[in-house]
Amino acid sequence: MSSLRPGSAESTRRFAGKLHRRYGLFTAAVVLFVVLLAVLERHGWSRGWIGGSFLIGTVLVYAGIGLASRTTDEAEYYVAGRRVPAMYNGMATAADWMSAASFIGTAGVLYLQGFDGLAYILGWTGGYCLVAILLAPYLRRFGQFTIPDFLGARYGGQAVRLIAVAATVLVSFVYVVVQVYGVGLVTSHLTGFSFEIGVFVGLGGVLVCSFLGGMRAVTWTQVAQYIVLIIAYTVPVLWLSHNQTGSWLPVFTYNQQLKVVSEREAQLLADPAEIEVRRLLTERAEEAQRKLRDVPAAMASDAELLGREIERMHAENAPLAQIQQAERRLERMPRSEPEARAAYQRERDQALAQAQPLAGLAPQAGQVEAAGPAGTQARANFLALVFCLMLGTAALPHVLTRYYTTPSVSQTRRSVGWSLSFIVLLYLSAPALAVLVKYQVFTELVGTSFGSLPEWIRRWSKLDPSLVSVQDINGDGFLQFAELRLGADMIVLAAPELGGLPLVVTYLVAAGGLAAALSTADGLLLTISNALSHDFFFRIVRPNASAIKRVMFSKLMVLVTAVLAAWVASLRITAILPFVSAAFSLAAATFFPALVMGIFWKRANRAGAVAGMLAGAGLCLWYMARNLAGPRAFFGLGEPGADLRWFGIDPVAAGVFGVPLGCVVLLVVSLITPAPGPAEQAMAERLRQPEPWPAEHPRSGPPSAL
Repeated sequence: MSSLRPGSAESTRRFAGKLHRRYGLFTAAVVLFVVLLAVLERHGWSRGWIGGSFLIGTVLVYAGIGLASRTTDEAEYYVAGRRVPAMYNGMATAADWMSAASFIGTAGVLYLQGFDGLAYILGWTGGYCLVAILLAPYLRRFGQFTIPDFLGARYGGQAVRLIAVAATVLVSFVYVVVQVYGVGLVTSHLTGFSFEIGVFVGLGGVLVCSFLGGMRAVTWTQVAQYIVLIIAYTVPVLWLSHNQTGSWLPVFTYNQQLKVVSEREAQLLADPAEIEVRRLLTERAEEAQRKLRDVPAAMASDAELLGREIERMHAENAPLAQIQQAERRLERMPRSEPEARAAYQRERDQALAQAQPLAGLAPQAGQVEAAGPAGTQARANFLALVFCLMLGTAALPHVLTRYYTTPSVSQTRRSVGWSLSFIVLLYLSAPALAVLVKYQVFTELVGTSFGSLPEWIRRWSKLDPSLVSVQDINGDGFLQFAELRLGADMIVLAAPELGGLPLVVTYLVAAGGLAAALSTADGLLLTISNALSHDFFFRIVRPNASAIKRVMFSKLMVLVTAVLAAWVASLRITAILPFVSAAFSLAAATFFPALVMGIFWKRANRAGAVAGMLAGAGLCLWYMARNLAGPRAFFGLGEPGADLRWFGIDPVAAGVFGVPLGCVVLLVVSLITPAPGPAEQAMAERLRQPEPWPAEHPRSGPPSAL
């Protein structure tokens, strides 16, 4: 955004002042843009025009910043020239962190799991405390560009670097697939395109930034994206709170709605109609299980019965919504035996889940049972998840890389504080939003006749039945809570429509979700491509490659990775938040012991790091594969229905076993093998010195950055 290089305090102040003016004007422009679309909505603009305006307008701005920041300079491409002020690096880091999982998934998981879902917020927030204390200042003091580069320099040799590259690519790719999924979900919501087309349309916005300008373009784009996403997230929370409680401060007043939600939950547990629906769902699960015994006969019978049902509905002039729903079910019926078998299995599992009290949702304010095996296991999983998310956050390569971009170590420390401040704005809003949405569902939606259901339910169910589905199971013509399925990934996106807010707010939230997914996808793609180009291509394959060749190779890897991630995301493997949790466990087990012990223990050596990283990552992957149904069946690691968990710990929290193993192995192997060489020990000493490294040190960053 500027050619000003870091140097004197005066030049730094002038640069920060220029950023204040530019992003102040950008914020005003965002507000005016939303107000203009609100006025146009009142004058009859259609849904398609408003959604398209949000998509085109925001993506063009991001693309414009990316084009203006294009570069082939190595330091600018990899670390934005190491001149990003602490506050703006904090905003960029917050946007990088506020992924689709945070923006779309956090309130959703709190809606589904109640306050047990606070494990995510506690773990992620605690992780930034670890970053500030244990990692960020020391990594900035080291300089250079990537986390594999740090590990390779600290431990020496190529083995550690190769393991770090492989783990960086694996962890970041899992994470980026989730972001691309979010891009497709939001883009299809904004435009009406199919999910698959939405993935590739939205991906263009990702590539413009990370492909052209690297970290320089990504940083300044992420600052703009943070402004959009925080406005988009807080506006509906404040508005819903004012509509429901009369207060514009939901954090302090949503306890009123929580009391109503808890009372309504108690009523639903005893409601005869709800009990009847749960009984019918149990029978439906049993019927699906019977169908699995003779799939071809069940396929023929289902098609015949559904055809007769549609004819009966037409003859009796049933509500149009019910007829359309039945016709969609007929169109979506599987055409082959494998598809039918999978469909019957899903039907059985979904029916069993919805047949649980409160349709399988945890009481919003309920606490884990104080006694009994179930309570003990739930508490253990809660704490294990918090542990994995904390250490995983502190070890994620794309997060740590952001702290290479600040002008100094002191700016890095302040930057972590700014990051946490900006992140907390969303995390304080998420629990309130979950309660406000559940209040709206209980008081406005449940009990509504099927003929009067809001239009957004039909639109979302058409987009993806796994996100929203309704069915009159007991045939009384009214929606029971057990007849409604709301996926966690659409709670935030559908909240404005659920609360009756103007259409422009609905699409503002969608634009915020798109900004969150794009910002994190940019950072992740850059992390993957930089690891492959700088740490693999340059450090191992072609050490004599020029800087411009390394940058061009990185850009090629951005393109390849983005296309591959889009293809995987189009398969719709799973929901957002649980999928990404596995990446945190893997990052924690692979990187955290090697990073922290490499900084604070001079005796840690190459053999210990290699053994510790492989042991931690290997145990994590093995535990996940052994306890997840798909990998278990593919690799033949156990009986399909057997519970092979240790102490009842869920596979997404496998890091609770991998991290201790990695620490112990690194410690023991380091002690029984020769001490690290003088260069590695000298580096460990310098990492803890209060001053940055001298400019002439072969592994320091550019002199102007120090």
